[in-house]
Amino acid sequence: MYKIICNMKASRTIDISQKHLQTIEKYLLFNELLDSNGIVDESVLEKLRLNVRSILESNSSDYDLLDLCQNVLFHNNMKCFGLHQLILLYIDWEKEQLDSLKPTLKEDIAEE
Repeated sequence: MYKIICNMKASRTIDISQKHLQTIEKYLLFNELLDSNGIVDESVLEKLRLNVRSILESNSSDYDLLDLCQNVLFHNNMKCFGLHQLILLYIDWEKEQLDSLKPTLKEDIAEE
């Protein structure tokens, strides 16, 4: 379980589970989300929410996506600062996933 800070005072937080991060990865929710300036503002959060609503309209049976929406993306504490923190957490999480695969890949290469 991870925790992200949602405001500058660090008085509001949201818990992020492994399943939430896997759902973000599954639906590629952060791909093409940011503009070339890389700034996360309220319009980026709204764009993400609209993208997720569109996915839900076509695939409303995915409990994990519904859980991500209810507990993270549409949470009352989620603002652009929180989204920025979530994106940073996701990047770190992806790096951890890749690092955990390195020993396996080295073994596979050595066997060939």
